[in-house]
Amino acid sequence: MMKLGLFLHGPGQHIAAWRDPAVDPAAGQSLRHYVQLAQLGERALFDFVFNADTQATFGPDDVEVWKRNTVSQRIEPLTLLGALAAVTQHIGLVATATTTYLEPFHVARIFASLDQLSEGRTGWNLVTSSAPAEALNFSHAAHAAHGDRYDRAAEFAQVVLGLWDTWEDDAFVMDKAAGLFFDPAKLHMLNHKGKHFSVRGPLMIRRSPQGRPVIVHAGQSEAGRTLAAQAAEVVFSVEQDIEKAREFYADLKARAARCGRAPDSIKIMPGVQAVIGRSKAEAEDRYGRMQSLIHPEVGAAYLSEMLGTDISGYPLDGPLPEVPLTNSQQGRQKVIIELARRENLTIRQLYQKVAGTRAHRTICGTASDIADSLEHWYKTGAADGFNILSLTYPDGFIDFADQVVPELQRRKLFRTQYEGRTLRENLGLPRPANRFVEAKRQTAAE
Repeated sequence: MMKLGLFLHGPGQHIAAWRDPAVDPAAGQSLRHYVQLAQLGERALFDFVFNADTQATFGPDDVEVWKRNTVSQRIEPLTLLGALAAVTQHIGLVATATTTYLEPFHVARIFASLDQLSEGRTGWNLVTSSAPAEALNFSHAAHAAHGDRYDRAAEFAQVVLGLWDTWEDDAFVMDKAAGLFFDPAKLHMLNHKGKHFSVRGPLMIRRSPQGRPVIVHAGQSEAGRTLAAQAAEVVFSVEQDIEKAREFYADLKARAARCGRAPDSIKIMPGVQAVIGRSKAEAEDRYGRMQSLIHPEVGAAYLSEMLGTDISGYPLDGPLPEVPLTNSQQGRQKVIIELARRENLTIRQLYQKVAGTRAHRTICGTASDIADSLEHWYKTGAADGFNILSLTYPDGFIDFADQVVPELQRRKLFRTQYEGRTLRENLGLPRPANRFVEAKRQTAAE
């Protein structure tokens, strides 16, 4: 079955959503708002909600531009998902935590705690920080280089995975008569010593009901693909073209297989912004009205940020200049540059194409049109599912939940009930064995 995630992003995914007359611009700070979205997602049988994050809003020289955007307000995602765990029962809870400026023990403990409290519904979006301004919030004078960030991330992931296996599944015997709370033979100290980290353990959280939280990743650069093949179980991709999407899909599956993993153990889920109307023309008109709310300064600034190069000095109605790959989001940069060259877009046309959706694909049409497109990508080897973005919340997502989901179910492409209680079960991912238990079994077999 197709997998679906819901991207939570304040008043809406579109960069100008807060300017829509029907939208509450302060919605991104409201627990009631997020509870409504999470419960709508659960009612529609979505696999998970996803809250992206960054550890910085803007650089010291960006205030005049970003005063027109909602990036100045961002709720800490794990705090939010902890609250949502209390008001949902089935939907998964996925959030970002960076490997560049946080510590693996801290990340392992937070996600393991949320996984216990949600009874096995958590996923960690493993990222390397792309915003140079993050360095300034963590006592660093400059942002780490792209290659160094991924080198640290690979070791970071191994430490977190090891800590999540601290306890065997049946370690806590809680024998009241004997006065024995846990079996010491089933506790495993990590004792990791590597290039970036020295972590003893143990983690003070029992093993997850789903074995461990699901690992999510969004890197599309060469280094990002390597890390995804090694560790990720869900990959959020940015794809505009179906042929490029198929190439990416096949490449990730092949890389996972070379790492000794089953190809189906990694789910590829491109982001899609769906704009729904009673007709295609009505949907396109709705999208056009929202596009008209993108202030040129914001569009140019956001495009500059995604490209890692300041293009504000170039004519908006002229072509995109030559843009080298930078120390930022290299995979997303490549997608945007290829789009500009392929469709011969001006800078204005390009920011209108990508800023509103943060470079994700937009589909305008009826519920049947949207379902046709999703089905085509799903059935032709471009995706295992989709991370759904809406122009505005909650209205845009209500349209998807009430109109597109029933159409996908009618086509037998999407579930009519949850398959299990954990995120891993609903995604169709295997429950991983404890590495220490496996090591003992191998030693005994030898």
